[in-house]
Amino acid sequence: MAIFAHYLLMIERGKNSLKIFFTWFLPLLIIITVSNAANYHRAPVFRKTLTSFADTVPVKPSTDTILPDSLRSITDTIPVDSTFQFIDTIDVPLSKDTLDSPVSYSASDSMVLSVPDKKITLYSQANVKKDDMDLSADSIEFDQSTNMLVATFRRDSTGQMIGKPKMIQAESNMESDFIRFNMKTQKGITQNTITQQGEIYIQGARVKKISVTDFYAFRGQFTTCNLDTPHFAFRTKKLKLVNQKVAVSGPIHPEFEGVPIPIYIPFGFFPISSGRHSGFLPPQFTASEQFGLGLQGLGYYKVLNDNFDVTFRSDIYTYGGWATYFTPSYFKRYRYRGGMNFTLQKTKILSNDPKEEFTSTQTFNVTWTHSVDSKARPGTSFSANVNAGSTKFNQFVVNNPVRNFSNQLNSSINYSKTWNGKYNLSTSVNHNQNNNTGLVNLNLPTVAFTANTIYPFQKKDFVGQPKWYEKLGIGLNSNVSNQVSFYDSLFSFSRLLDTMIWGAQHNIPIQMALPPMGPIQIAPGISYGERWYSRKLIRSWNPTAKKVDTVFEKGFFTARDISFGISTSTALFGTYNKFGPKSNLRAIRHVIRPTVSFNYKPDLAKSDYYRVQVDSFNRQSNFSYYDGNIYPEYSQGRFGGVSFGIDNNVEMKVRSKTDTTEGGFKKVRLIDGFGISGGYNLMADSFNLSNMNLYLRSTLLEKINITANASLDPYQLDNAGYRVNKYAWEGDKFSLGHIVSGNVAISTTFKSKAKDEKKQKEQDALGQDENLPPMTMEEQMAQLQYVRQNPAEFADFNIPWSVNLSYSLNFSRRFKRDYSGFETQVNSNLSWNGDFNLTQRWKMGMNGYYDFKTSSIQTLTMYISREMHCWQLSINVTPVGLYRSFNITINPKSGLLRDLRINRTRFFYGQ
Repeated sequence: MAIFAHYLLMIERGKNSLKIFFTWFLPLLIIITVSNAANYHRAPVFRKTLTSFADTVPVKPSTDTILPDSLRSITDTIPVDSTFQFIDTIDVPLSKDTLDSPVSYSASDSMVLSVPDKKITLYSQANVKKDDMDLSADSIEFDQSTNMLVATFRRDSTGQMIGKPKMIQAESNMESDFIRFNMKTQKGITQNTITQQGEIYIQGARVKKISVTDFYAFRGQFTTCNLDTPHFAFRTKKLKLVNQKVAVSGPIHPEFEGVPIPIYIPFGFFPISSGRHSGFLPPQFTASEQFGLGLQGLGYYKVLNDNFDVTFRSDIYTYGGWATYFTPSYFKRYRYRGGMNFTLQKTKILSNDPKEEFTSTQTFNVTWTHSVDSKARPGTSFSANVNAGSTKFNQFVVNNPVRNFSNQLNSSINYSKTWNGKYNLSTSVNHNQNNNTGLVNLNLPTVAFTANTIYPFQKKDFVGQPKWYEKLGIGLNSNVSNQVSFYDSLFSFSRLLDTMIWGAQHNIPIQMALPPMGPIQIAPGISYGERWYSRKLIRSWNPTAKKVDTVFEKGFFTARDISFGISTSTALFGTYNKFGPKSNLRAIRHVIRPTVSFNYKPDLAKSDYYRVQVDSFNRQSNFSYYDGNIYPEYSQGRFGGVSFGIDNNVEMKVRSKTDTTEGGFKKVRLIDGFGISGGYNLMADSFNLSNMNLYLRSTLLEKINITANASLDPYQLDNAGYRVNKYAWEGDKFSLGHIVSGNVAISTTFKSKAKDEKKQKEQDALGQDENLPPMTMEEQMAQLQYVRQNPAEFADFNIPWSVNLSYSLNFSRRFKRDYSGFETQVNSNLSWNGDFNLTQRWKMGMNGYYDFKTSSIQTLTMYISREMHCWQLSINVTPVGLYRSFNITINPKSGLLRDLRINRTRFFYGQ
């Protein structure tokens, strides 16, 4: 080095040239490099503070051949030949306090690094992520020597807390005032911590985390209220929490609005895992003057496996009445789902008869629903919807006015199979019963076979327009049914066989589509039908008793019918648009669709009808032998004439204030459809003109739905109500005829706009979640029943008011029971339901059903509800109905704690 310095000095003084310098310097450089080893046998030890802190050089995952865990010894072998290998080994040690995975961190203000203390501090909106842990706080300090993280908040000038520490790890989510956490051992301790487990919020003054899933807390509380200071909670001195599974506590007591309730429980057990779990079902206390004191809903829920579970429930009353419910359900995704409910109830109530103290009735009911996913077996389907039982069962269902007045029970089990979309076979078993009359009808079974239209003259491969005869199509529809009818009070096997009837019908339609003649469509067709019957009904006049006697004749009987026809149809359009340029009304459009068909039907059913005297005045009426069979009789008489119909709809185009499409105008339907249809028989010797069918469909102002149908008889009547072969408009008084039957249905819904449109859309989307499995009919009915019984619990305060109205009227003209004439039966009813917000937290509502025939309110339910954030007060009153009831309930809104309620129920049975 002295020589090197000497020559530099000489160069600086200019005494030697540059060539002389390199002549001495290059040999010296070679000597220095040769004296050193080519490979390092001993690696230097790095113990410097700056290089020992692992976060200064974070280890990142890599796809390279050199991995972090293998840096200490890496062997790279390159085979050259069978006798020689080259081995290169690199040995790099790691610091003992190096972390096992990368750490990412950030802060919006600053990061302070203390090298001597091996600490890093992040300020303002600090965030640290490692593996599945995500920690956010106002400030976070990390000590590398101990692997401890400390997260805290700060207060602003007004004393408000800013940046409370929040930690997310796996399924655990907690918010605290202070967090101290070891990144290697995954253990830590927090202060004033809140964590959410499903619907439950768990708070603890101090929480110790011993693993990823296990926690211990001191001075903890459980609640479903999401406030920092909850309205209610269950407090305990110590508890253990297993994340998303269970929480167990020592002695526990409730607290409301910060006021402790002196009711202590030795321990608390809170299952907080999601999914199904077996367990007891808590009952509800009730009281009734007819039934006595009672417990309703006491039972047990058992999960048998992933696809099957069962529920046992029971009701017990002090007067001796009881009811048991056995409800299994099953579900297999993409295959099938279903459920059954068997109910056996013994009703023992105080009797209105002074001779006996109690009235006892034993009834049962069975429901079963089953549905198969359409993707499970394409082309094959099976479904079941069964609702059967005692005719008096609905009458004794407590606190369900809708079911108390349900007089019809219906069931159906269906199986169908399709072959290549051409043939379809369906088999069904049906049941219906009338609870008023006790009549039960069973169809065991009903078989239907359908062959879609076949075109026998159509070529498999054709080019251009098909010939007219290639559009000739033939189809087949066949149905076979077997029916048994009996009264439940007179049931016996012999009566069952005696009332059994069967029948079948076959129909072969032949149709052809001719090329259109301009705007007119022409379609000729032939239809042949045949029906098979198992009995005849023969009526005869009994002069002694002066009444009509009836008798059945069993056997095999057939009836046939055939008709020929050709129909034409077209459409006519008319528009009126002579409105001023400033008018909001742009145009009115009227569409008329007339249809005319020429038909011929011979009287093949002439022998199926006969005339019988029906009263002492020797009046006679026409009857069919096949009345009361499964399939109705064919119509009597020849028909050769014209059938006609006219359908109309009217719409207008008006200026829209919100819709800018189509030039700012929108279409509004005034009348969806109205028209008339009928026929004229040229071959009949009397009553040539048929009854006229009138109909109307409309949605007024896009709010009021109206549907109306009527049948108009164009002939005059005598004093007894029988038709006279004389048109109604002939004579002194002009008339189009008289209406013999009809119905009118009007419904509408009015409601205010939602206070929070975003919240309303979220609720609508939740109800239409496609990921949720579809509910069976039994589940839908159970939910609907619960809503009807407890409407106050489902009050929607986001809608300030809503009103639903529905009116129905139907009437028909029919024979009197003694055949002495005709009578018109009229039934009409009005149903309504609505609610409105009395204040921001109070809502009142009402629903009811009024029968105009009896001039009385059949059912009426009123309710009032109070919104209390996480709790809800509901009062339900049913002053009218078979069961009059009063119910007041205070319960948490959380579904998890629904059974934790303060309830007072009274109901009264009215004969």
